[in-house]
Amino acid sequence: MIMTMEEIAQMAGVSKSSVSLALSGKPGISEGTRHKIMDIVKKSGYMPRGLVKPDKPNGLNHTIRFIACVNSGIVLEQYATQPFFMELIRDIEEQCRARGYSLFFSSVPTDKFEQAMDTLEAEHESGGMILLGTNLTREQIRYVAQKQPNLVVLDTCFETLNVNFIVMNNVMGAYQAAKQLLAEGHQRIGYVQSHARMYNFDCRKKGFLQALEEAGLTVEETHYITVSPVVFGAQEEFKRSIAELKSPLPTALFCECDYIAISAIKSLAELGIRVPDDMSIIGFDNIQESMIITPELTTVHVEKATIAELAVSQLLSMIDGTGVIKTKSFIDTQLVLRNSSRALEVAAAR
Repeated sequence: MIMTMEEIAQMAGVSKSSVSLALSGKPGISEGTRHKIMDIVKKSGYMPRGLVKPDKPNGLNHTIRFIACVNSGIVLEQYATQPFFMELIRDIEEQCRARGYSLFFSSVPTDKFEQAMDTLEAEHESGGMILLGTNLTREQIRYVAQKQPNLVVLDTCFETLNVNFIVMNNVMGAYQAAKQLLAEGHQRIGYVQSHARMYNFDCRKKGFLQALEEAGLTVEETHYITVSPVVFGAQEEFKRSIAELKSPLPTALFCECDYIAISAIKSLAELGIRVPDDMSIIGFDNIQESMIITPELTTVHVEKATIAELAVSQLLSMIDGTGVIKTKSFIDTQLVLRNSSRALEVAAAR
């Protein structure tokens, strides 16, 4: 029999929108409410209309689960509204829809990771899983792989795990950014990094420093600035670090992500430092907001659509039994030149 969302909502004593959020795995309701709704669905033996799928001749489960581990300092509870993840999720949804698969979202709290993973598939079995590995450890990913063999992990990579990983080429992207600043004549370059560390940021630092080393340069110890990676506005921590620097200031800054770069531009404006006239800025990710900030942000473009397409293709090949060999895929980046960086001699002339 088929149960409507209205009937589920009435039984749970919640709104229809709460039921929709619970069934899709999206944030916006408490975990207690989510479990209450899913428990009603499970115990009643009913399935909402949206989950009833026509029989497939090949007998495959045409549901894919997308999981993010939240509340870690990088991936927030509202991760689906963070620009980078929002764009990536949209691309994954489009790929799934085009291939006749449904995509369900689940947010797993960091402090209850294993417990949540144990109950997810029991609530609603999926044919495969795309895991946002941004902030996950090797052990956590290994645990997930034991629960769901049809697994593709995005945004991180552990080379020794027998798991499919897809990640942007972080080393290449930051290397490209450094080479651009060097080509513009900058030699006194600062590095603005996240206080929360992860695979992507560590690889970006490696690529950036490699380019500087090839040019016989380093980043001065006082020119490393540490800030929050998820704040768009001006940051007092950044402003204080710049204000405490002895002259001469860096002529350029590389920021580990666009969030940090946009925050840096706003912070510098409050200090009376003009970008790019007094200081050039380059970010990483090429989120939509990078074209809204003034000046528009020079940044490293991540091929999110390519990552999404490859992730869904790999997962479906595992589901249908053709994808036996696990792979580690690095998607190359492109530097996008806009107005936040400028040749040093042009900046100095103003």
